Amino acid sequence: MLPLRGKTAFITGAGSGIGRAIAERLAQDGARVAVADIALNAAHDTAQTIVGRGGEALAVLVDVTRLEAVQDAVRQTHTAFGRVDILINNAGWDRVEPFANNPPELWDTLININLKGPIHCCRAVLDDMTDGKGGKIVSISSDAARVGSTGEAVYAACKGGVIAFSKTLARELARHRINVNVVCPGPTNTPLLHGIMQGDDGAKIIEAMKRTIPLRRLGEPEEIAAAVAFFASPDADFITGQVLSVSGGLTMAG
Repeated sequence: MLPLRGKTAFITGAGSGIGRAIAERLAQDGARVAVADIALNAAHDTAQTIVGRGGEALAVLVDVTRLEAVQDAVRQTHTAFGRVDILINNAGWDRVEPFANNPPELWDTLININLKGPIHCCRAVLDDMTDGKGGKIVSISSDAARVGSTGEAVYAACKGGVIAFSKTLARELARHRINVNVVCPGPTNTPLLHGIMQGDDGAKIIEAMKRTIPLRRLGEPEEIAAAVAFFASPDADFITGQVLSVSGGLTMAG
């Protein structure tokens, strides 16, 4: 049984890492997938992999910092596959350094990608979902939003904003049968993490991270994708406004 057969999913940042794993998993579960990414070649690669496995996928160029670009990407998806039933807000970016060292330009970049990006995407799909009387929105936040993280002050603030925004949307959209939930990954084995943690010091930091995680390892993108697939599925029809950490026990919220 394919729980997402007949559904269309729009996934941002799906060219690599967690986003790619989510796109592949939702396609495996039967969804038609719009692989949306600012790196179009990477999006094409993900889409071709899905199609090669017998799924349906479309590579779409999107810059989540621009509402008009997101709306255009959603229109392309609608033309190819019909209305968007599932939105996965996954696109994100970070740079680790003390807040006192941050230039204001970095604040703007982090806010535009990590907070305004999900806001733009939610607005772009909302009419589709309300007209269709239902939908699933899953946003990728971070355990940094729940407990803070040294060197990630503005990033953590953005991801905390995603949680608050999602809880509010969950209340507002429940009458339209639109479920809104959040997945918070802990440290995950992705190109983004390894790009941030470059050099010998980066390798040492990653090893230190592993020691702080009760399960003593990084997460894998497929493990985050499994949690997202649950929230996107009919099994989660009575779940909304919730935040799930997938972090090997790093964060144990009450």
